[in-house]
Amino acid sequence: MEDSIDISGSLVNQYLSTINQNRMDVLKIATAGSVDDGKSTLIGRILYDTKSLTTDKLEAIETRSKANGFDYLDFSLATDGLVAEREQGITIDVAHIYFSTKTKSYIIADTPGHIEYTRNMVTGASTSQASIILVDARKGVIEQTYRHFFINNLLRVKDVIVAVNKMDLVDFSQEKYEAIKADFQNLIAKSEYKDQNITFIPVSALQGDNVVEKSEKTPWYSGQTLLEHLEELDAQDVYEKAQARFPIQTVIRPKKDEYHDFRGYAGKLYGGEFSVGDEVTVLPSLTTSRIKEIYFFDQKFETAGRGSSCTITLEDDVNVSRGDMIVKTSEKPQIEKQLTATVCWMDSKSLNPGTNYFIQNGSTRILAKVKSINGTITTDFSGEDTSKNELKLNEIGKVQIQLSKPLAFDSYKNNKASGSFILIDSQTNNTSGVGFIE
Repeated sequence: MEDSIDISGSLVNQYLSTINQNRMDVLKIATAGSVDDGKSTLIGRILYDTKSLTTDKLEAIETRSKANGFDYLDFSLATDGLVAEREQGITIDVAHIYFSTKTKSYIIADTPGHIEYTRNMVTGASTSQASIILVDARKGVIEQTYRHFFINNLLRVKDVIVAVNKMDLVDFSQEKYEAIKADFQNLIAKSEYKDQNITFIPVSALQGDNVVEKSEKTPWYSGQTLLEHLEELDAQDVYEKAQARFPIQTVIRPKKDEYHDFRGYAGKLYGGEFSVGDEVTVLPSLTTSRIKEIYFFDQKFETAGRGSSCTITLEDDVNVSRGDMIVKTSEKPQIEKQLTATVCWMDSKSLNPGTNYFIQNGSTRILAKVKSINGTITTDFSGEDTSKNELKLNEIGKVQIQLSKPLAFDSYKNNKASGSFILIDSQTNNTSGVGFIE
């Protein structure tokens, strides 16, 4: 679910653009954890141990830590940017942190842990390829842990690292770690998404144990450090191996005499691959043609792999516009005027049946009406409450939506890009909710 609900702003796109020019793999990670589980401290420790903090930033952390009466460096100050966050020692908004190693570049979404910021957690995880869920070694698996794991399941995040933090406060007890691991595995058994890779790592973010460097205080742990594990994750593997979907972002018509006949269609390829000669269908018009050329910048290639941003041309002069989708003729998605989806509500104004919104799926935006709300979903895996017919801020529920015209889409479990959408308030133009099509 990438371009369609990336509410994080243009800085992420600018960073990705810079990295793409240098051809480095980029891994996007979301963090989740209850209040005071140490998410910001963990990220600050990674930045410190990888020497990613600038001199002035490090000096500011040292000065602030001393002013707060600490005899250690408070690494949470490296990420908590809002005044209220620094004063309260909590994370309120989604912060994006950027750093690189010799082999890979990273974008970490530091998301708040409070229940009232569920929408922020969904926003942070929506564009992430991996997730770190922190568990306080003293408290173990709690209600918020259920919620964070549920959201990672809902968004089908492939790689989840369970970081059992603050091991220094339980004397690096293997027994305590194993008990938390067993409790979490009971939680995993309740999940419907069985393709997740779950990795457990005992850490102390404050002291740096098993974060970047291996700790001598956990001789009973034979696994990798957190950074070692992240370094081995293949950033390309996070792209779904599904049917090819190519939503059109823009039509390229150069205003030069030498290219007066050129008509290219630019976008990002999700799910599968395109090759020159493939028979394709343009949706929603159902016009067919074949791929004539594939361009990456000014170079031609025979094949475009999943996750590629490229430009293609077609053999026939067909009508293709921004918002259309090009697919292989043998792999057409659903084309319907209604859909059923799981919706996370992000607006202070409740979602009620009969209300109108714009639905945006990729680059396609059309008018939609909420047909019905079939209850809310509890985020502790205990089931659904079918007695409710509205969604309030931060609630998640099953919603049926009527569309003003046919939309080409897949189920979210089959293709994240074409199976997700946002709901936009037609009066305020605010992003009011995010949906995952069933």
